Amino acid sequence: MKRVLVTGSEGFIGKNLCPYLSKRGIEVEEYDIKNGGDLPPLNGIDAVIHLGANSSTTETDLKKILKENFIFSGTLYQLCAAMDVKFQYASSASVYGLAETFEEDQFCVPLSPYAYSKYMFDNWILNEDHPYQGFRYFNVYGPHEEDKGEQASPITKFIKQVREDGEIKVFRTKASRDFVNVEDVCEVHYRMLHHDDSGIFNVGTGNSVSFKDIADRMAENSGAKVKQITMPSNLKGQYQKFTKADITKLTSVIGEMEWKQVLECI
Repeated sequence: MKRVLVTGSEGFIGKNLCPYLSKRGIEVEEYDIKNGGDLPPLNGIDAVIHLGANSSTTETDLKKILKENFIFSGTLYQLCAAMDVKFQYASSASVYGLAETFEEDQFCVPLSPYAYSKYMFDNWILNEDHPYQGFRYFNVYGPHEEDKGEQASPITKFIKQVREDGEIKVFRTKASRDFVNVEDVCEVHYRMLHHDDSGIFNVGTGNSVSFKDIADRMAENSGAKVKQITMPSNLKGQYQKFTKADITKLTSVIGEMEWKQVLECI
């Protein structure tokens, strides 16, 4: 694997993945649709890692979401198929909705237009012939996430609150998520570039940690206070209170990983 094109290169994960692959000896071509143009040129490209998307989980314009997340992704995949280019893409654990189990082949009920668009593409690509690797990211956190604003993980929001207010705000609703470090996400992409297995794979640690435990650990380390607040009305009805990746399928391909545990990283 010599040359890889990364779409969404200016996004949170893209800003981490591009230098990560470069350090591992891969020539990286960066592409972000907001800089103009439609489909990226693929001449001389060995693989595409498609991260580009409208990632707003509160976006309500379904037509806009489907155009940017479903139609564009399908067109890019078909171009890769025509040119025999390896195709990886970012899906999301949000497709699982309020499920209590998280296996790649289970039926899902997404709760938001964003999650719906990801699940639509996951199901559409199942019927295609060209190999693909789709990654359902669980709650990714790490450097450059601050650019996501309100779409950032609770970890990044808590860090900002500690710095600005000395007070961490946690929803009264009990919530527990599988938080995966962005560096581990990059390692998964790198390893899978060297495997031909096709399909959808969960990318998480296989552990779930409560928001309250994270807030308490940050408060202990920083001297900040923890305050419980009411969940905003725009999040009710589409908020995942629990996620925990089943990584059996991923591990069977890339082997064991020493996943970074969130309480040891903050």
